[in-house]
Amino acid sequence: MTELGNRLKEARKEKGISLDDLQEMTKIQKRYLKNIEEGNYDSMPGKFYVRAFIKQYAEAVGLDPETLFEEYQSDIPRTEQEEFPEQLSRVQTSSKRAAPDTFKMMNVLPRILVVAAIIAILFLLWFVVYKLAGHNTKEKLNSGTSGNVSVQKDNVKSAEKVSSGKNTGSSSEKNAAKAPKKPEAKTKKTTQKLETVSSSGYTTTYKLAGTNQFKLELKANGGRSWVQVKNSDGSTNFQQLLNDGDSRTADLSKQKQVTITVGNTVNTEVYINGKKLKYNIPASKEVRQDMIVQFNGSQTK
Repeated sequence: MTELGNRLKEARKEKGISLDDLQEMTKIQKRYLKNIEEGNYDSMPGKFYVRAFIKQYAEAVGLDPETLFEEYQSDIPRTEQEEFPEQLSRVQTSSKRAAPDTFKMMNVLPRILVVAAIIAILFLLWFVVYKLAGHNTKEKLNSGTSGNVSVQKDNVKSAEKVSSGKNTGSSSEKNAAKAPKKPEAKTKKTTQKLETVSSSGYTTTYKLAGTNQFKLELKANGGRSWVQVKNSDGSTNFQQLLNDGDSRTADLSKQKQVTITVGNTVNTEVYINGKKLKYNIPASKEVRQDMIVQFNGSQTK
C-alpha cells in the first residue's frame, strides 16, 4: 500500500464511509477504489482515469485533490505525454480545414453584396412613397379644420355644464371622507422556528416549530452528494445519489421525527419549507453529517 492510498483509506474510515458507500457516492466500481488504496494502478483503465478516480475519491472523503497531487506527484501517473499527440493532431486538422473554408467565403461574398444592394434600393423606394402619402394626408386635414370650429365650441359649453353639476355633490363626498374608519382586524401570523437541540460528533438534533408544514428539499450544488431520509418509524423515505444541479423534495408533514443523512455537506444545500438550513457543524469539519429534525405539526407557536 502506498502512502497516498493509506492516507485516503484513513480519511474514509474517519468519516465512517465503507467502500460500498463510496461506490454509491462516486459511481466508481469498488475494485477500482480498492486498487487506489493499494496503489495498484496497472489494473486501472488508463493514466487519465487514475487521476480522475483519485480526485473523486479525495473529494468524497473531504480531502483537497490539488494538495494530494502536489504532495504525492511521484506516486501518481502523469498524462502529459499521452495528451500531447492528440492535441497536435487537432491543430493539424484545423489548419487543413482553414483553406477550404476561406475559399467558400470568397465565393459567397459577391452574392451577399448583390442582395444588400437590392434591399437598399427597395428601402429607398418605400421611403419616397411613404413621404408622398404623408404629404397628401396633411393637406386633407388642413382643408377640413374650418368646419370643426363650431363643434369644438359646443363641446366646451357641455363640458362646463357637467363640471358645474359635479360641484353640487362635492359637500356630501367631503362629509363621507370625514367619517371615521373602522379599524381592520389584525391577522395572526405564525413564525417558523428551527432551533438546535443538541450536537455531538457528526450528528445534530433540531426542533421545527411555529408551522404545520414540513417540506424538505435537498439540492446538489458544486458536485455529487449521496443523501438519505428516514421516517419516524425508521423506514427509508428515499435515498439517492444527486449529481451537480439535481434536487429532491419530500413532504414530511405527517412525520414526528426525520433523520437526514448527507454524504457530502460541502456540495449539498438543505431547505426546510423554502428556508435554507445552516449547518450547525461546519461542512469543512464534517463532510458526512446526520441531522435529526423533531416536528409536531399540530402545535404552532
